[in-house]
Amino acid sequence: MNEDSALYPPVDPFAAGVKAKCPRCGQGKLFDGFITPAKRCTSCGLDYSFIDSGDGPAVLVMLIIGFIVVGLALWMEVNVDPPLWVHFLLWIPLALLLCLTALRWMKGVLIALQYKHKAAEGQLDIPSSNEH
Repeated sequence: MNEDSALYPPVDPFAAGVKAKCPRCGQGKLFDGFITPAKRCTSCGLDYSFIDSGDGPAVLVMLIIGFIVVGLALWMEVNVDPPLWVHFLLWIPLALLLCLTALRWMKGVLIALQYKHKAAEGQLDIPSSNEH
């Protein structure tokens, strides 16, 4: 990531991520589509080429929403004992809605945290042959 020399007030990464706003200025939009990052900020011009959230948002969303939905389904099965079609009717749409909503938020938050902490791809320090 290029060193950022612009002076902007600090932006809360969680608020910026959930609102899908620029992690530097908090104003411009972060995404072009649903979860496709824009090329740059429409407000401050920050180049978003540093963005690399990978599978992190999807994994976190699956773990969190899966825990909630499976927990609710188990609770309902034990206490109400509904037919199987009721489970399908309730939990599949709920899981889809929650996952799609949370995925955008989680991706925005992880990108904003990546910017705040200047996270970059890891590199190995390989000693040169002269240092032995």
